[in-house]
Amino acid sequence: MPVAHARELRSEDLPGLTAGMPLSRGLGRSYGDSSLPAPGDDAVAGSTLADRILSFDPDSGILRAEAGLSLRDMVWLFLPRGFFTPVSPGTQYVTLGGMVAADIHGKGHHRDGCFGHHVTSLRLRVADGRIVDCSPTKERDLFRATVGGMGLTGHILEVSVRLKRIPSPWIAYESVRVDDIDAYMAALKEAASTWPQTVGFIDCTKGGRHLGRGILIKGRWAERNEAPPQPPQPKRTRSVPFNLPSGLINPFTTRIFNALTYWKHWSRVRRGIIHPEAYFYPLDKLLNWNRAYGRRGFTQYQCLLPNAAGPDAPRRFLELLRAQRVASPVCVIKDHGPESIGLLSFPCPGVSVAVDFPVNDRTQGIVDALNDFVIKAGGRVYLAKDAFTREEHYRAMEPRRLPEWEAIRRRWDPDKTMRSRQSVRLLGDRVAIAVSPTDMSGAGPAAVAPGPALTSVPAVASSAPSPSEPPLVAEGPPPSRSRTA
Repeated sequence: MPVAHARELRSEDLPGLTAGMPLSRGLGRSYGDSSLPAPGDDAVAGSTLADRILSFDPDSGILRAEAGLSLRDMVWLFLPRGFFTPVSPGTQYVTLGGMVAADIHGKGHHRDGCFGHHVTSLRLRVADGRIVDCSPTKERDLFRATVGGMGLTGHILEVSVRLKRIPSPWIAYESVRVDDIDAYMAALKEAASTWPQTVGFIDCTKGGRHLGRGILIKGRWAERNEAPPQPPQPKRTRSVPFNLPSGLINPFTTRIFNALTYWKHWSRVRRGIIHPEAYFYPLDKLLNWNRAYGRRGFTQYQCLLPNAAGPDAPRRFLELLRAQRVASPVCVIKDHGPESIGLLSFPCPGVSVAVDFPVNDRTQGIVDALNDFVIKAGGRVYLAKDAFTREEHYRAMEPRRLPEWEAIRRRWDPDKTMRSRQSVRLLGDRVAIAVSPTDMSGAGPAAVAPGPALTSVPAVASSAPSPSEPPLVAEGPPPSRSRTA
């Protein structure tokens, strides 16, 4: 993953902090370079101290909060009160602003859509310094370009979103062990009509007649008569304390890990009631898990294969992974419904495939080959995960939506003062210094790294990295201090 050495300035006064800044950054959980400053920009505005809850209406479920509010704080404040985020990603360590900028999706996209579908309004600081409110009915084009716009249309200051009322804070689940990718896809599509949450973990190292074997996990909120009488408590976490040897995750160890994961599900079907963190955020129990990949880190490639690509598209994609010798310990396939209101939002009707693999000298070639497949299938990649896609590939994936988004961006920011390392790489934004193609490819060290994270700072604070300081890798501060204004 990419690295950028720069200052992250943080303040409780987000409107004041963002004046003149080229980019905002939340908890830094995007796997690529979308929250990193463009080359030549030496600072970003960190939002995590601006985490106040401004209002909440229990009748409508509408929450208005500052953009730096973390999902973890929101979950554990509202879960005991019978509310939950309408859409959840795979980690709690993201901010409201980041959820809007990436227009995050979850296990229930086939039912609930993206996060932006539930956002009722936004407050932004746009490029000319004005503070503007937008919504699906007010400054609609700005709203559509901001939801999923990766922070390139303005600094997100406040978010209003409609939370979901839930019958209990526990999850009822059913998991099924499936023999191959065709059985998995049939079970996934069948589950869509009866289960609001579905996700599957696939063994992409297994070939032959068991290609794509895996575990399909279906979930719903448990009814009160099914749930334990006591509410769940936040789970304790552990941490990988240092970078492990870079070659530890390799095809041999990955095959063993995937086989153990598959056969650990010894019964064909399991049912039960589980903790919501175990269902929505299984990786959050091990902080800094990315350190298992070593100093060069990993990348996640996540693509959307539309229904129009044909029912065999997932099988052909897995065959390509094997041909490219990609051995991933994390391969996830999810079902998706209609496109979001966001012009650059990731999902559309079809399935997404996400794979993690170590960064090495072969990574760029692997991503190029996968992108060629996705372009021919009429698909796209998820910008929140991407670190290696080339500009020509991205434009080939977005011939319809990208020109409209760029036209809106030009109206609000004709000089492209809002920019990121990703926008330079994918959109050709200008930078203040000369950058070699290798520097922008993501082929260097593998992490998002602006210098030491600050967890307790004055009203405005900066963190300037020194040459001896190691980059921070997916390692945000502890849960922020949520409070009501």
